[in-house]
Amino acid sequence: MQTENLIAAGFTDPVFQSQAAFRAVLAALSEPGTLQTVSGAILPPDGLCAATATALLTLADYETPIFLPQQLRDGPAGAWLRFHCGAAILDAPAGGAFAVIDGASAAPPLAAFDPGHDQFPDRSATVLVQCAALTGGESVTLSGPGIAGSRSIAPQGLRPGFWAEVAANAELYPLGVDLILSCGDALIGLPRTTQIEETA
Repeated sequence: MQTENLIAAGFTDPVFQSQAAFRAVLAALSEPGTLQTVSGAILPPDGLCAATATALLTLADYETPIFLPQQLRDGPAGAWLRFHCGAAILDAPAGGAFAVIDGASAAPPLAAFDPGHDQFPDRSATVLVQCAALTGGESVTLSGPGIAGSRSIAPQGLRPGFWAEVAANAELYPLGVDLILSCGDALIGLPRTTQIEETA
């Protein structure tokens, strides 16, 4: 087998690393806007940052289809997720329990992902948005559950109109997707309950 066809390793200590990653994801979503770091980061496949790959390796399995854009789906990232998670990799956003998108890409919009249903709002998609950086960009103010007063974040590498999409998603509550912004080995959670105010 040629080197370029080899699938990179996943967790070296699955129990410890998955538990630590789960705690980081849980903290990110329960305390929106806080910067969380995945410990014991893995070497991710091309196209996925360490935080995205670690979160999916922790949360996804054969029962949770994953949407990937074509360049990821047809490359090392798709093969890596199929092998390590056993998950189906989808080419359409609507059916994914999880999804990975490039924050700078114009498509797909957040509205394309499954917002859940009236009887089962918890069955909505979780969308991992890969960013150029999680600090140093234009600031937005967050409020809502898990935030005392307000909290500001300033990620970089997000498409024009992204925050308007996030605000529209929050208006769907109790439906709506949950978001995880990721870069390197860090992530920020933005659950559907979080209200967004763009800084003038």
